[in-house]
Amino acid sequence: MSYLDKVRACNAWDPGEFIPWTLAGERIGSVRPGFAQELRRWPEQFRVEAYRVDWAGAPDGFQARTRVLAEVVQTLVETGLIYPQHGEAYAVTPGRRDQARCLIDRAAAPWFGVRAFGQHLNGFVRTGGGIELWVARRAANRLVYPLHLDNLVAGGLPHAVTLRDNLRKECREEADIEPALADRAEPVGAVTYCRGARDGLKPDVMYCYDLELAPDFVPRCTDGEVESFTRLPLAAVAQLVRDTDEFKLNCNLVVIDFLVRHGGIDQEDPDYLPIVQGLRSCLP
Repeated sequence: MSYLDKVRACNAWDPGEFIPWTLAGERIGSVRPGFAQELRRWPEQFRVEAYRVDWAGAPDGFQARTRVLAEVVQTLVETGLIYPQHGEAYAVTPGRRDQARCLIDRAAAPWFGVRAFGQHLNGFVRTGGGIELWVARRAANRLVYPLHLDNLVAGGLPHAVTLRDNLRKECREEADIEPALADRAEPVGAVTYCRGARDGLKPDVMYCYDLELAPDFVPRCTDGEVESFTRLPLAAVAQLVRDTDEFKLNCNLVVIDFLVRHGGIDQEDPDYLPIVQGLRSCLP
């Protein structure tokens, strides 16, 4: 295995297996043709064609579209087609979060191929032997990647919550990092990837942060999502990412981005440019 393998795994999808979901001429998502057929239940809303699904009957207004889409999603949940809702609202957008045309529950976002946003934070310590990273081990009851390794802090970014406020919340819940310390996190860019999954498509954006921590800082999970934390030398974390499947898949990208920025991947590496380019994939 290699770093590039992990980048490619996060970008494994076939555009030919999806058709655009459009609203007023804008692509706001991507759906599998089989799922598109399920939307024929609402002919007054969706015009289903071989090459796209057009939300032709969408009402005017943000709130009205959100309400109609929520009713559609709830019916699909009740029929057992998609997962129960999380109660966390994500933007349905052709691009940025502030361009949201309506909202969709987080659980339904992949089915509609909606762009999802999140925040991931690398917590690190400088020692005499070099940089060490704090990594989390996800709790056994996690529905996705139970007991896998994770970034120190990672979470979804709901609509209408600022980046600063959401990062503060995630830091407090996942690692007991106080707001004043969370505010010292350095925004270092964003990682994008697009991956096909059983439940649809994940064209995701992860805002990334570095937070230098004191040697005596010890994280503590307060929301039950993390089983334990371990502080490891950067080389050991790099080996876990490169040679194992211990990390939750998309968290590999956040660590690889950290390695690129901190000299952990040599520029002479023949995979260097494909890795760097793969961390910023174009999203449909």
